[in-house]
Amino acid sequence: MKKWLIILCTLTLLISMTACGNTNNEKGDAAQDGNSTAGEQELTKVSVVLDWSPNTNHTGLYVAQAKGYFKEQGLDVEIILPGEAGADQLVAAGKAQFGVSYQESITQARVQGVPLVSIAAVIQHNTSGFASPVEKNITSPKDFEGKTYGGWGSPVEEAVMSSLMQLEGADVSKVNFINMGDTDFFTAVKRDLDFAWIFYAWTGIEAELRGEPINMIYLTDYTDKLDYYTPVLATNESMIADNAETVKAFVTAASQGYQFAMENPDEAAQILLDAVPDLDAPLVKKSQEWLASRYQGDAPRWGEQKQEVWENYMNWLLEHDLLEKAIDVDQAFTNEYLPE
Repeated sequence: MKKWLIILCTLTLLISMTACGNTNNEKGDAAQDGNSTAGEQELTKVSVVLDWSPNTNHTGLYVAQAKGYFKEQGLDVEIILPGEAGADQLVAAGKAQFGVSYQESITQARVQGVPLVSIAAVIQHNTSGFASPVEKNITSPKDFEGKTYGGWGSPVEEAVMSSLMQLEGADVSKVNFINMGDTDFFTAVKRDLDFAWIFYAWTGIEAELRGEPINMIYLTDYTDKLDYYTPVLATNESMIADNAETVKAFVTAASQGYQFAMENPDEAAQILLDAVPDLDAPLVKKSQEWLASRYQGDAPRWGEQKQEVWENYMNWLLEHDLLEKAIDVDQAFTNEYLPE
């Protein structure tokens, strides 16, 4: 969940990897060229790098793999866990063809000339917000005053909190900020802090299962400018320019996978659990049920992105001096490869 720390710490690596990616990408080139086996359909080998440990944000990818949707589109897809080099770095450098990213990181990357492009919104609306145990009595942003917040040290955290608190005449300087590192949310709020930034689909659902009720303050309840796409599926400009049919095939199959997850959350959850058996089964199943209606939300189709959402968030970043300059949002995302 500590996305902004990753974003801010790796942009330099992104740039350097992008510069050298085209000269040291034998594996990527082979993947894009495709391989065939005698008597079988020729499949193009590609990889998709996750942004985090496997969870229900990724279910559609695992469904597309298990149900053969990728193969039907002529693809042999390898799902890769992120390592020291995350999804954005690998995709930008051409070391992987696709990745799970965020509107936040793509916006920051494009300011630095890193050619990442969002090709589908995994979830239509931002499901993150500030969470706290109910006994802390934090029910609105004004209640942040005098409380301790556990985060990961990114400037965007204070900016987001400040913008919400200002709407209620509260002062962010009265919040105590600490770095919670890798501490589990439930441990941290019992020991060190009062509230933290979470994604309800995972940590919020876990709170339900643990019988530990929380108050949730969603960013989207206070401003449309923070209703950005998180997460998204991403590729790079070179893939779009040179392998558009592969991009189309990948997005088509992923769309089928997420559509299946929307319509069959129980079976989709089991597919994820079969692929990653170490996951908490009750959490996966309940999270999958919660997300089923939220993948597409009020959009006309799964994955669709709106220009105004990209512009709203970019303008918010600019207003809070968190972005060096404006980007051309039309180059940052595309709906072109979504199935009709």
